Amino acid sequence: MSSMVSRPAAAGSGQAVAHFSALLQFETDCWDLHHAISNKRQDFVLLDVRGEAAYLQGHLPEAVSFPHSRISAESLALYPAGTLFVVYCAGPHCNGADKAALKLAQLQRPVKKMIGGVTGWLDEGFSLCFE
Repeated sequence: MSSMVSRPAAAGSGQAVAHFSALLQFETDCWDLHHAISNKRQDFVLLDVRGEAAYLQGHLPEAVSFPHSRISAESLALYPAGTLFVVYCAGPHCNGADKAALKLAQLQRPVKKMIGGVTGWLDEGFSLCFE
């Protein structure tokens, strides 16, 4: 007798490698982001895509307030074409980061989403900035 976990069967190794490799091209996590910022290896622009009021109530270190509704070719003109953007929003219950990532991709900009958002950041024990 099999469980709901094992039905359907797990993907084959080749499919799993392809899936998880691709997933890492689209997402990063709080730990990797924190490590890059803490070790001065930030080779991306971190965008807080929530509203400005939420940003002012606490945001990730080095984040730029850039609500997803303001993303456009014109608003990105100051950033070189190859700039990697990492977007985040409130947390797993929020799709603002997905909306921002979609807009950036449509504008031919490299983008990754930080999974977990602010909720994930706090769950990992990291602090927010208040400016």
